Amino acid sequence: MKNKKLTTYQMAVTALMAAALCVLGPLSVPIGAVPISLSNFVICLTVWLLGPKFGTLSVAVYLLIGLVGVPVFSGYGAGIAKLAGPTGGYLVGYLLLAFIGGLFIEKSKGQPVISGIGLVLGDAACYVLGTAWFVFQMQCELGYALSVCVYPFIALDLAKIVVSCIVGALLRKRLVQAGVLKLKEA
Repeated sequence: MKNKKLTTYQMAVTALMAAALCVLGPLSVPIGAVPISLSNFVICLTVWLLGPKFGTLSVAVYLLIGLVGVPVFSGYGAGIAKLAGPTGGYLVGYLLLAFIGGLFIEKSKGQPVISGIGLVLGDAACYVLGTAWFVFQMQCELGYALSVCVYPFIALDLAKIVVSCIVGALLRKRLVQAGVLKLKEA
């Protein structure tokens, strides 16, 4: 049976990107029920560098850190109440964003347009899960949830995805050339 242990390198890059998410995730602009944050931008960069497996693991580590009470969620929120609250579905949806976006990046070998499509689909999955959870928690109409939780964020999220595709593709290429990023291991 093949050894399935994580290498030190894999643990280090996964932890590094989880740390970046913990530092930038709390920075947000509150505009209503769901704040504008840098979390999804950092997740997009994470999967550009780590792929679906370790990118998703990095997001899971971030969520666990927030779950145990470290204030890493938007607006420096933390704990089970934040994850189980009305916007918790969007936080859990980050796992879908990382996995789906990472798969497209990996399968397209970092081709920016296809990777961008994957990130848009991952973001859409995050929206679907988050909005369904918001409707359930708030006992509100879907139209209301869309108007406060989705529509105000679409343009900015698309811009974050475009920037992440430009920066992510360039960063990935340069880090691989420098021998810092080992895509076979990460």
